[in-house]
Amino acid sequence: MQQRALITGITGQDGSYLAEFLLSKGYEVHGIVRRVALEDPAHRLARLQPIIGRIHLHAATLESYASLFKAVAEIAPDECYHLAAQSFVSHSFDDEFSTFDVNINGTHFLLSVLRQVAPRCRFYFAGSSEMFGKAEQVPQTELTRFHPRSAYGISKVCGFELTRNYREAYGLFASSGILFNHESPRRGFEFVTRKITSGVTRIATGQSKELRLGNLDAKRDWGHAREYVEAMWLMLQAPTPDDYVIATGEAHSVREFCEAAFAEVNLDYRDYVIVDERFYRPSEVDLLLGDASKARNALGWGPRTTFRELVREMVQEDLRSQNGLHLLAAQLTSPGGA
Repeated sequence: MQQRALITGITGQDGSYLAEFLLSKGYEVHGIVRRVALEDPAHRLARLQPIIGRIHLHAATLESYASLFKAVAEIAPDECYHLAAQSFVSHSFDDEFSTFDVNINGTHFLLSVLRQVAPRCRFYFAGSSEMFGKAEQVPQTELTRFHPRSAYGISKVCGFELTRNYREAYGLFASSGILFNHESPRRGFEFVTRKITSGVTRIATGQSKELRLGNLDAKRDWGHAREYVEAMWLMLQAPTPDDYVIATGEAHSVREFCEAAFAEVNLDYRDYVIVDERFYRPSEVDLLLGDASKARNALGWGPRTTFRELVREMVQEDLRSQNGLHLLAAQLTSPGGA
């Protein structure tokens, strides 16, 4: 019998990769999206365009228990991957209230709906390394105490505890992945990694002369999103629900990311990067480094893409996209253009 999966946040980086992965496994894939996304598919569903005819999208929102109830009742999923969240850390400082509303209440609503409508559905919660924040040990494991330093991190700790509580109190198969930073060419432009690679592209093509960033010395454990969604799936195939750190075990600074990205176009980042204190967080997280030994031993999961390979892929894809836009612009402005 074909397995049926529900993905919240299906339009995002992780959601699009996960949808593709599940389709390759023979799943019937459903996603929850805001109604405005269905009305503007070219823009809001851009990451899903290659598979849009193979998935099923439902209008619902995490702020509405009723809409989630209706969608889950219609879909009757075997597996639910809860990826949707206000996930941009800097924005969580600007608007703590909406971050808490979406990330905490939305998770609670979804867990409650599953308990009522689909109690046998296996549930995955997308945790974050930002839950560790000012970590008291390096590297961080599943047993490391949480010390979040942002509204986003706090909201993810709450979602993690809600997931664990529904597992222990109501017997739901509910697992959490504590995913460290995972990037790809599909990463949003507001995130520092994509800000860097797109900035490199603009500088290399003569559209910009500088790139302004915040703390260059912050260190993160960066992996590839395409591989991290496989870990999500493996968690729900395990015989029992549990919580897992997903990470590469290597930390690199923002400065190193800049150095590697600019090197892809034969430039020195020091000639273009300007440190701008406006981009510093009110409470910085200096180092996040994960130990994924539990996932490796229990799930057989491990990272395959190196840091340099990840940076190269992101820069090269941004260059291809930029060159494609230049070609389109040239065609549209030429005498024979559309």
